[in-house]
Amino acid sequence: MERTERMQKIYEDCKYKGQYPEPVHFKYDQHKAALTKYAHLPRWEKIVRATADAVVNQDVIIQPYDKLIGRVNYNDIDPEVLDPDFDYKAFYKGEEGDVEDTIPGYREFYKYNLVLKGIPGHITWDWNYILHYGTEGIRERCLEGLSRFSGDEKARELFEGALIMLDALESWNEKHVAALLEMGKTEEAEICRRVPKYPARTFREALQSFFMQHIVVMKEAPYGGNSPGRIDYYLWPYLEQDLKEGRCTLEEAGELCEELWLRIDERIHRNDAWGETVVLGGSHANGASAVNPLSYLMVKAFMKYDITHPYLYMRMPKDAPKEFVDLAAEYMVKGGNRAQILNDEAIIRALVKNGVPQSDAANYYCGGCMEVGIQGATSDLLFAGFHNIPKVLELCMTGGLSLPDGYKLQNRSYRSLTDFSDFESFYRYFIEEASFFLKISLEFCDLQSEHFDKSRPHPLLSTMVSDCIARGRCIHAGGARYHDYGASLVGIPNAADSLYAIKEAVFERGICTAEELIAACAANFEGCEVLRKKLIALPKYGQECAEADALAARISTDLSKVYRGYVNRFGGRGKFVLLSFQYSPLVGSLTGATPDGRLHGVPAAQSVTPQSMSMTKGITAAINSTVTQPFDLFAGGASTMWDLDPSWADQNVVKALFTTFFEQGGQMFQGNILNVDDLVRAQQHPDEYPNLIVRVGGYSARFIWLDKDLQDDIISRLHHRA
Repeated sequence: MERTERMQKIYEDCKYKGQYPEPVHFKYDQHKAALTKYAHLPRWEKIVRATADAVVNQDVIIQPYDKLIGRVNYNDIDPEVLDPDFDYKAFYKGEEGDVEDTIPGYREFYKYNLVLKGIPGHITWDWNYILHYGTEGIRERCLEGLSRFSGDEKARELFEGALIMLDALESWNEKHVAALLEMGKTEEAEICRRVPKYPARTFREALQSFFMQHIVVMKEAPYGGNSPGRIDYYLWPYLEQDLKEGRCTLEEAGELCEELWLRIDERIHRNDAWGETVVLGGSHANGASAVNPLSYLMVKAFMKYDITHPYLYMRMPKDAPKEFVDLAAEYMVKGGNRAQILNDEAIIRALVKNGVPQSDAANYYCGGCMEVGIQGATSDLLFAGFHNIPKVLELCMTGGLSLPDGYKLQNRSYRSLTDFSDFESFYRYFIEEASFFLKISLEFCDLQSEHFDKSRPHPLLSTMVSDCIARGRCIHAGGARYHDYGASLVGIPNAADSLYAIKEAVFERGICTAEELIAACAANFEGCEVLRKKLIALPKYGQECAEADALAARISTDLSKVYRGYVNRFGGRGKFVLLSFQYSPLVGSLTGATPDGRLHGVPAAQSVTPQSMSMTKGITAAINSTVTQPFDLFAGGASTMWDLDPSWADQNVVKALFTTFFEQGGQMFQGNILNVDDLVRAQQHPDEYPNLIVRVGGYSARFIWLDKDLQDDIISRLHHRA
């Protein structure tokens, strides 16, 4: 795909700036102001005012060929490096101390990732508010809110904080206007003079308004996974009108899209796992296809460049246009292993069955990796961390002994497999123990939510989240329509295969005793090779064995009850999130050898995708097993990972695979299409493969930048052939 001369200059500049970003002092300015200039103010106000100061003090960076204005990077110098005698950690410190210490045993449990960490981020906001109202329109809504909620201190924090941040956004924007006029760029200056202050009128104004607000909100809420979401959906009406009135051509709009993708990548170039996700296509609230010409334009613009940001996913509506399906297949095969394809029908159905109205469910997005939320209506902690499910099973087997390091858990009393005379009793015990850790994690999220309300005010973002303005509350204080918590259960396929092996080998076929099985796992099967072969030969999830598949679905169903039964402090629920991510090698390293024959250190399965060692009957059988999972329960999304050999996986094959998967109810399809030999050579000679991009899990990354354990995981995965 050809690039214009202007875009080639921008590409080269962005690539250089992305790899060698100039250091910035944002955190230094922010923390210093909070702890000196604003130290006397209430906690929320000192943080907001310090953030606003740091926003306004950012450098203005404009090149002569820029049309999209507002460049920054995230190469922030650690404040302690600039001033080692100052306690900058006090910026977020609260009087309540460390949240982790409020739950007995939490730190010990977290050591093995049995409980989650309460990670913030992974949300979107409805930035269409700024396109529609402008910052001045939002300002009026905040002033009205101050009057309506007179005497309500929490509402005052939201609205006054938002006014402070709106001032900062407008002031930083004005600095760009002045610089543009000095450079003689009057056209760009006039656009920036109008937006984001006033409603956008054209596609270019809308794109500029989006970009400027995105940068500032990401400074207020600097977390991975905070994403633009449905960018084509909101921007298309502006482009459609421009095309009708002859103000813009599709070619000109495509070039602006290219510039947007490059600017986003430049800012976070070195952090492939950061995650700012764009979802294209999808459905309207009435179920009709929302795919539009901008949807195609944006995919094609992204495919021109070897960049990893933003994450660009395609939503397949019911009755998707054939051309859009074909483009998805092309993106999968030729898009540099960056694609994830989403099945609207299955995901929307799961959301509706879990209590989300159809009108909201149709407006879903993926934040960060793939976790599903509602655009501009969801609070923080949508993806709060992950759980090591195979480790729970290990502790249930061994009486609380961690096999890799020999550590005995002190904060939990355990029985062992030897204490059980039948499989059903042991299975129920495993579910009880896993549920215990899930419940602790949901309670911990409530504590984190309270902590974030005090220490991480997000007033500007909150003005673009339903129903914060109506309720007079920020996203952490109950303002968001959906104050839900989500977490990923890693290793359900591993647990299913291991439980099936325990049932068959110990309780039904007498292949070994419980003591022998525990001893073999503790020895990592050294000296137990015959037993390991027998365990590996047992049926597995992924081989179209009805009983093994049913056991995997049973685990998911039973554990989902914990999430569905939990009601948090604002009436929100827990959400199952089953993602493919970089945690698989970590889970493998924390978990010893398992009863299915897997050795210690072998990465866990990716989401609900069967283990590589279990997919012995080909990808069709593996997909047929996977779709037996209860996808209707996965309201937070469930991804799958299918690595394919390029000698076989052309566009027709890939199209057939993901459309068949979707027809059977699967939610998300992704994977690598590359030669394993290339991966091995890239690991050995990284300088020869600087732009080899791979799908790690919920994100894509340059292979040579990955840690060796992740490289090994991708190399060792089963790459399906004909």
